[in-house]
Formats: sequence, C-alpha cells, structure tokens
Amino acid sequence: MSIEIKKSQNPVKYEDAITFMEKRLHEISEKNSNNLIWILEHEEIYTAGTSYNEKEIIDKSINVIKTNRGGKITYHGPGQLICYFVIDLKKDKKDIRRFISIIEKSIIDTLSSYNIKTFADKENIGIWHDTNNQIKKVAAIGIRIRKWIAYHGFSININNDLKKYESIIPCGIQNKGVTNLKTIKDQNYNELDDKLIENFISNLEN
Repeated sequence: MSIEIKKSQNPVKYEDAITFMEKRLHEISEKNSNNLIWILEHEEIYTAGTSYNEKEIIDKSINVIKTNRGGKITYHGPGQLICYFVIDLKKDKKDIRRFISIIEKSIIDTLSSYNIKTFADKENIGIWHDTNNQIKKVAAIGIRIRKWIAYHGFSININNDLKKYESIIPCGIQNKGVTNLKTIKDQNYNELDDKLIENFISNLEN
C-alpha cells in the first residue's frame, strides 16, 4: 500500500482540511493519487457528525460546524493531535469493521509504548482510559466511507483544554468523561505522532 505522509506544523482550519481530503478522495477514486495519512492540529472548533443531536449542545452560544463524518459532537483545539487519512479500502475486502479495529489497535499500541493502558469499547466508539475507576475518553474516532474510500480520522487528547468539553455532551455520551495524556501521565509526548504513524501503517499492511 502506497501512503503519503503529511505533517502540518501550523494549525489547519477545519474547512480547509475537509476540502483537501475531499480533493484527495476524488484523485484516489480516479487512480491519480496515493493514500494519505495527515497529522495536524486544528484551531479551536466544535464539529458535529451526521448522528448528533441538538440536545448535545449545552452552551448554545458556541459555534458548531456540521460535517459529514460519522459520530456526534466533539471539540478540536490546541494540544490535540489530529490524524486524518484518505485510504482506499477496495483492496482490503471492503471491511469497514476491520479498518476501525486497525485504528483502535494503532492508538492503543501507541499509548502502550508510553505505559498508558487504554481500551476500545464496542458500545461507545473511541479509545478509553480507566482513571481511578472513572472511564474517560482519550481518543475520538469519526470516519466516512465514499466509493469504498475511508476519510476523516481520529483525534488524541495530549494537553488540550478539557474545560472546553463542558459546553457539550462529548460524542453524545453523558455518563463518561474526557481526559488527556498529560492528565493521565505527565511525560514527553513529542514523538507520539511518529510512533502513531508507524503503528498505523504496520497494522494496515498486516
């Protein structure tokens, strides 16, 4: 599988990222471009997926952008690693569940290298951590499939402002919280993006 790796050093506007991925998806469908993994950070923004409900917005003054990814409402901002991708699944038996499992395993494997134990939940998509017997989400997943090409991606909370989640019901889940890696374990995460890319590609190719 031929994959282009793209890293953006400066924050990327959400709308610009979506436009870029839509263009790449079209190019891949026309067999004119490679698959893509893109590491970036967004400016502060709330986005709502295709299954969100207005009741998930607690603070009605916030600006929410509706998007065509799967999932509900979430927050993006500084201190959060975003991994977007545009990947052709036609050569992988068109198995969406397997692809989501690859994403989950890639995140779990990466965080395990920092001695942080996390897990996936069949009932609530994302990656979770048990913090003093409180289950909290540390990574969110939201994808869309078009022409059997997967795009959008996932986010990992590193040292983002957790108070921003108080304006919403994150991912529509009321009985579980949100955390970040710095809260779980205060250490250096500068190489997390490289480890994540390595695990993601390895799991895709297995």
